[in-house]
Amino acid sequence: VQLQASGGGLVQSGSSLRLACTHSGFTLNDYDIGWFRQAPGKAREGVACITYSDGSTDYLDSVKDRFTISRDAAKNTAYLQLNSLGPEDTAVYYCGAIKSHRDSYSSTFCLNSVHAMNYWGKGTQVTVSS
Repeated sequence: VQLQASGGGLVQSGSSLRLACTHSGFTLNDYDIGWFRQAPGKAREGVACITYSDGSTDYLDSVKDRFTISRDAAKNTAYLQLNSLGPEDTAVYYCGAIKSHRDSYSSTFCLNSVHAMNYWGKGTQVTVSS
């Protein structure tokens, strides 16, 4: 199993980025994909999760109106669109995969399961200057 995050960078406040998580080695509908972030000196937190089987999503409250998670099964890629970025979004962003519950709570469970993810990819740095 492999996951690879990309798309990070240094941007100014108010800018947008699109992160991509390319993955392989597992059956898509069996797993949920999540984006997590870790700022310096802080714990890793769930940002957004998507259930591949039905596309249901869940988000961290502070990003709900600014970030959008999506997936393209044909490309084995999940995306995180980040809009209206602020300095508080500066962090290393990771994508992870967790065995899906395949129910309406699956994406929420993923979002709150930073310590239970089955697979992790290497992170991509997002730095937002004020």
